[in-house]
Amino acid sequence: MLRKIFLLLMSFITFFSLAIGQTDSTAKKVDSAAKTPPPVTITGSVDVYYRFNFSNPPGQLTNNYTSFTNSQSSFELGMATIRADHSFGKVSATADLGFGRRAEEFSYNDAGHPTLFAVKQLFLTYQATDKIKFTMGKWGTHIGYEVLDAYSNRNYSMDYMFSFGPFFHTGLKADVTLSGTTAFMIGIANPTDFSSTTASTKVLLAQFSTGTKDGKLKAFLNYQGYSGVSQDTLINPATAYYLYKSLNQFDLVINGTISSQFGIGLNGTVQSVNSSLLGKTASWWGAAAYLNFDPTSTFGLTLRGEYFDDKDGVKIHNFDDGSGLGVFDLTLSGILKVGSNLTIIPELRLDNGSKDFFVKSDGTATKSTVSGILAAVYKF
Repeated sequence: MLRKIFLLLMSFITFFSLAIGQTDSTAKKVDSAAKTPPPVTITGSVDVYYRFNFSNPPGQLTNNYTSFTNSQSSFELGMATIRADHSFGKVSATADLGFGRRAEEFSYNDAGHPTLFAVKQLFLTYQATDKIKFTMGKWGTHIGYEVLDAYSNRNYSMDYMFSFGPFFHTGLKADVTLSGTTAFMIGIANPTDFSSTTASTKVLLAQFSTGTKDGKLKAFLNYQGYSGVSQDTLINPATAYYLYKSLNQFDLVINGTISSQFGIGLNGTVQSVNSSLLGKTASWWGAAAYLNFDPTSTFGLTLRGEYFDDKDGVKIHNFDDGSGLGVFDLTLSGILKVGSNLTIIPELRLDNGSKDFFVKSDGTATKSTVSGILAAVYKF
């Protein structure tokens, strides 16, 4: 496996060198002293929320098993972000910092590295040709429909696929445009969700994307995986994070615009692992649909329905026999825009498990629970 990874890395470097060589002659003809570097672009966001689970579980329980909203009857700080982008010629750089609970949970494996903990993204990009772009550093994952930044999602709470799927990658990737709407990406990265690691195993990344010329239909087929690890390896004792002997995940995202008022998003993913810890080859999968309705420019609705199946207990194994469960969640979110920067998101969410997974106010178990959220998101 290491040999294959090394050969892939050398192929990247060779391809990169050839691309630079092909553009050197053109670059030399340009008087760089006559160029004026553009200014740095600064953007950012702030989000806050209040969540109440109507089961009102006792103690520290919240009946929440997805990312970023693990609280009960409390006003909470989501995340403050600041992002700087700069480009000059064919080269660009991005430094994207985040502070708050969202950022902490996103970079959960960097808890022991204070200087890395707040780095959401940090990467350099080289546009070798008009069709080939190289990126090296840390970036948000290409897998899944939902993303870290609250302003980029129409629902404020996250689904199970995002919460148990990859968050980010640190490595090297190449984006290649095949035609106007068709492209592919291939990359190599550290173990998923690690900015730094001593693990020699690297993860292969890939994406194929296409769409209609008018942009009303877009599709993305995504992949991450590795193999060849002799046994499960503990690579972060603080979080008990294991690198399985092998892992493969395939993911499909489809976005469709039906009209100026209606849109739909679809996401399906499946991940399989070979794990001696579980004593078997196991898998989990999920599927979600997002129905969007925007009757006016200042008001919209999104209904998300998701089914997450982890009956092998790969991600959720809180039962005596080590098995997992399936969970269905239905979320209705309103989108109220105040000016061009502020968005208010009232949200109602139902979670229903195949087993008694949630807790009622008297401490007894139940299959279903309902939560409400009021969130505010500001982008500048």
